[in-house]
Amino acid sequence: MDISLLKRVPIFSLLNDSELEKIRDLCVTQHYEKDRIILIEEESGNTLFIIQRGRVKVSRISDDGREVILSILHPGDFFGELSLIDGKARSASVTAIEDSEIFLLRRGDFIGLLEDYPQISISLLKELAARIRKSDTQIKSLSLQDAMGRVASSLIMLAQDSGRSLKNQVVIPKIPLQQDLANMAGTSRETISRVFRYFEDEKLIERAGRKITIPDFMRFRKMFA
Repeated sequence: MDISLLKRVPIFSLLNDSELEKIRDLCVTQHYEKDRIILIEEESGNTLFIIQRGRVKVSRISDDGREVILSILHPGDFFGELSLIDGKARSASVTAIEDSEIFLLRRGDFIGLLEDYPQISISLLKELAARIRKSDTQIKSLSLQDAMGRVASSLIMLAQDSGRSLKNQVVIPKIPLQQDLANMAGTSRETISRVFRYFEDEKLIERAGRKITIPDFMRFRKMFA
């Protein structure tokens, strides 16, 4: 494994090359095919996962049996950290939405790194705070906005997480499948199609396959903030 990936992981960004090489030597590589479940909510866990290639979805099941997607993670993202910190069960399920290659770091090794390199702990706290703020925004969107607003908020989240910016234009190279988008926005596939058609008619987005372009991202975000 090249340490260039570890440099992109937020909690390791303050470490030098020799420290990253130590972490690399502790990691084990695991491959997951598309649609394979990586983690199951409520199971015990003692592993940190770092995405090298592919994408995964983090989700929970609502009381009425519906899947609610909390986030889509990309190369350089990590998950599974909560169980490593408190030793409790997994808080959500994680499933590969593409063929993925993931590095595994065991709890004992991770705790040792926290003791050896306090800067990891500082970066971890910052990352957890950012995730809490993101979750608060998502909860507010799902509880206060109508279906169109929830779809727009999901697009904004995807744009901020994985979009490519050029001045005020943002391109989302590969949006999730419509059912996954529906699960993110708390709505149906039919609603996703209807809202997307409206956005296109109003020139708010442009679509080419699974690529979405938001020509005026600041305006779009202001309309649905």
